[in-house]
Amino acid sequence: MKKISAVLITKNEEHNIERCLNSLKFADEIVVYDTGSTDRTVEICEKNNCVVFKTDKWDGFGIAKRTAVSFASNDWVFVIDADEEVSEALNYYLESFKKNENTLYAYRIKRTSYYLNKRIKYSGWQRDYTLRLFNRKHANFNEKIVHESVVCTTPIGHVKALLLHYPYPHLQIHINKTMLYAKLGGQQAFDKGKKSGVCYAILNGISKFLKMYIFNLGFLDGKEGLILAINSAFSNYLKYVYLWEKREGKNG
Repeated sequence: MKKISAVLITKNEEHNIERCLNSLKFADEIVVYDTGSTDRTVEICEKNNCVVFKTDKWDGFGIAKRTAVSFASNDWVFVIDADEEVSEALNYYLESFKKNENTLYAYRIKRTSYYLNKRIKYSGWQRDYTLRLFNRKHANFNEKIVHESVVCTTPIGHVKALLLHYPYPHLQIHINKTMLYAKLGGQQAFDKGKKSGVCYAILNGISKFLKMYIFNLGFLDGKEGLILAINSAFSNYLKYVYLWEKREGKNG
């Protein structure tokens, strides 16, 4: 029978972490790689019998998740974020998965997300399948600073049992993450030699809004869909303004 390690990186997640850990019923071990929490995150993880590793160094999300995967005792890993929760149906699937033979080494999991505590059914989020279950001998994370992903050269399966996602329960959390991801995204684009301008940034923001709210039917998600589209558009705009700022040398 296969064993699966649940793996996650954390930083100041005391408001999320217990819900996440309590949902990992399938896991044969839980590996937590904490990147400098100053709240009760580590304490909660240790109380829940997690294997905890700590660092104050930050090289980006991709490297952090690669490092966390390397700490697992098992080759099969399920990578989860602190603001996510494994549904009962997904737990059942993973328990069965451990007992069955398989011919694939990586699987995308259907994820449904909530925004301001409302389930988002449109806005482009309805097609969210994220690669989280894999054998680390055949797949692993790339080293992107932000918007990291798992690289796999073998065929990938799909699992319809849900992974639940609660990324933005409050507007302030979305605003904070917008600033962080926009800066990291701008830096990543700068490192790749990409260019930007103010007009380009504005057009990217408008394009993001139209895509989410109109073409991906975000208007059917009500006022939450409108707020989500506006904030996502601003994040896109901000990323390219940060890139422009760095290119122009205006950030000192």
